[in-house]
Amino acid sequence: MDYYKKTADEIVKEFSSQTQDGLSNKEAQTRYEKYGPNRFAEEKKDSMLKKVLLSLTDFTTLVLMVAAIISFYTAIATEHGDLFEGILIIAIIVINSVLTIVQEGNAEKALSALQDMNKQTATVIREGQQKDIDADELVPGDLLVIENGAMIAADARLTQASQLRIEESALTGESEPVEKDADFISEEELPLGDQQNMVFKGCTVVNGRGQAIVTGTGMETEMGKIAGLLSDSGTSLTPLQKRLNQLGKQISLIALVAAALVFFIGYLQNEPLLEMFMTSVSLAVAAVPETLTVIVTLTLAYGVQKMAKKNAIIRRLPAVETLGTASVICSDKTGTLTQNKMQVRRVWSRGDEVTDVEDGMTAEAMEVLKIASLCTDVIVEKGEDDEVVVKGNPTEVAIVRAIEENYHTKKELDEEYPRIAELPFDSKRKMMTTVHKMGNKKFLSVTKGAFDVLMPKFHYGDVERAQVVNDRFGKKALRVIAVGYRVFEEEPTEITSENLEQDLRLLGLVGMIDPPRPESKGAIKKARKAGIKTVMITGDHVVTA
Repeated sequence: MDYYKKTADEIVKEFSSQTQDGLSNKEAQTRYEKYGPNRFAEEKKDSMLKKVLLSLTDFTTLVLMVAAIISFYTAIATEHGDLFEGILIIAIIVINSVLTIVQEGNAEKALSALQDMNKQTATVIREGQQKDIDADELVPGDLLVIENGAMIAADARLTQASQLRIEESALTGESEPVEKDADFISEEELPLGDQQNMVFKGCTVVNGRGQAIVTGTGMETEMGKIAGLLSDSGTSLTPLQKRLNQLGKQISLIALVAAALVFFIGYLQNEPLLEMFMTSVSLAVAAVPETLTVIVTLTLAYGVQKMAKKNAIIRRLPAVETLGTASVICSDKTGTLTQNKMQVRRVWSRGDEVTDVEDGMTAEAMEVLKIASLCTDVIVEKGEDDEVVVKGNPTEVAIVRAIEENYHTKKELDEEYPRIAELPFDSKRKMMTTVHKMGNKKFLSVTKGAFDVLMPKFHYGDVERAQVVNDRFGKKALRVIAVGYRVFEEEPTEITSENLEQDLRLLGLVGMIDPPRPESKGAIKKARKAGIKTVMITGDHVVTA
């Protein structure tokens, strides 16, 4: 449904909800019984009987079963009574089936345990009371409370939003947080990333707060639709299973041809037909590699145990071999090859002076970062062992973290330059401006954003040199933020872009990067050494990539 095309009032009416009191507990229970729990549909688990039958349908196993039947028949027909070979083949089939079923059962238990550990809660308003509930209990029409740092538990249409930004990389792949607007309406068909009045299950709030009416739960969410596509992919044979089936067919064909040839030669030499038939059957049984299947199963089981020690759970035994045949690895960049944690690397203040933060911070660079940190909406908290925890937009977090690590605090700067007004960042302007008291009489307006966007607004400062530095930073894979300011003798009365974001003085450029994970280089080296091609997938500029 295109809920983003409807007003908040239309959504409230459609779901028979309220923007103040939410649903009643009775109505929530009724809808829970109607729509079911807010979780993805799980595949129906196979019964033990079905698992046993599936383990016996492998072609090589079928060949072994035929060989066992023939072996028993041969032993009885020749009256020698030696049933050992037939019993051994049956034992191998049983061991193979038991190992496979036990391993896959253990993997399913481990996956279930991980899902239980990852239980999510959601904050809702029901009967006018705000409460935390299990995310599984969310129903369409619930009034969802959205707070900074929370993970969205269901798809919902915003009714309120205050400086709300949500990271939707898990759904859209866009690493930069998306600004949300409850009043946004569009008649056009829009992709998920442009639906500014919607929030989606699995995405994380990095700034602000809001309220929303739940429009979809479980498999009806956008994440649920993706999960449905994945579950409909069906089960296909692994390369190993295909090769074993092919080998089984080839061996069976060769054994049958050899048996027929031996029987025909014996017939030509006038040997007794029954004796030649039994000889031919014995040859066919001997040609079947009875231990091949159990050796393969034991080898795969050993591989599963090794993977488990490295915290990788393999659900099905043959998947171990499938991993081993990988020839290309396609990897996302943000958060996979990188730490998804922006860090300030270089700061340009004026002239040719570029400060490498890792080598130490100059007074000029510190001034740029101090002023830039005023124009942020991050939250600074004390974590365990008094560690500083900074939450918010990754770009703003990087700036504030650089300040906190160099003898200043955000709190100290906010007290020195108290904020009195702001123009929040939005996707159209691509910049943010805040206004602060500066001393007793003057007022400071700080603007930050992409250099290309801010460049026409800089009327003071070495803009030409800044453009050269901006290009140089870009070639070093740095994301560049420009910082400008303007001083007012009197408090600005018009808090508008036209008034505050014009005639700016260029203060400096901040170059930051999402550093690669320390283990990425070694992992890529190992992959290449193993003959595996590595491909990086990213939405960043090609120069950054």
